[in-house]
Amino acid sequence: MKLVFIHGSGETGVVWSHQTDHFADAEAPNLPGHLSDGKPRSTVEEYSAWLHGYISKKGYSKPVLAGHSLGGAIVLQYALDYPEEVGGLILVGTGAKLRVAPHVLEAIEKGIENPDSWLAEFIEPQLRSIVDRVVEFATRETGMDSELRREILHETAMVGARVQVNDFRACDRFNVIDRLKEITAPTLVLSGSWDVLTPPKYGAFLAEHISGALYEEIEGGTHHFFAEKPKPTNKAIEAFLKTL
Repeated sequence: MKLVFIHGSGETGVVWSHQTDHFADAEAPNLPGHLSDGKPRSTVEEYSAWLHGYISKKGYSKPVLAGHSLGGAIVLQYALDYPEEVGGLILVGTGAKLRVAPHVLEAIEKGIENPDSWLAEFIEPQLRSIVDRVVEFATRETGMDSELRREILHETAMVGARVQVNDFRACDRFNVIDRLKEITAPTLVLSGSWDVLTPPKYGAFLAEHISGALYEEIEGGTHHFFAEKPKPTNKAIEAFLKTL
């Protein structure tokens, strides 16, 4: 069963390293313009069309599509655009509507001219779990391992703030709340209990409104809980795959 993992805004497929290492028939392509050929797309619909072209070119039949944040929006849109061509959905730290606060967009835009401050003040903190930031929690092993964090930070820096703000604007325009009932693919929704960017209520809403969807919350996980806590994440994915 082919698994295709789609990354979030301004990132690359490296964020899924713990999943592509674990699942034998999995891959995590870079979206266009994310250290890959082509230009970034300006809407989720355009990214969905790109993904359809990618999957068609590869010859995959009804793959299971997993997406994080923007990637989750893309695979949701894919399931709406090509309902007969999806074997299953895994929605990770995402929502049916992904509005972005104006001050966040402004902060990323400033990073186009000042990448060092953008990386230090906006990107790096996202890659540090709450337990890394709050010293009274003496459980640093629950956070993302330092090697993967450095790799993600390096590739995000190479992608750059201009691409990330483009992706965040695509997220800001995304809204399929009224279309969730149209999704017929088997669906697993995963949320991090400490995710402040796409809180668990986003995932719970998806699971409530997508027929037959399964929902699981990864305790102690933040927005990148699948990289911070790969064991429970992969266990949840494995259990879901067995139901297909």
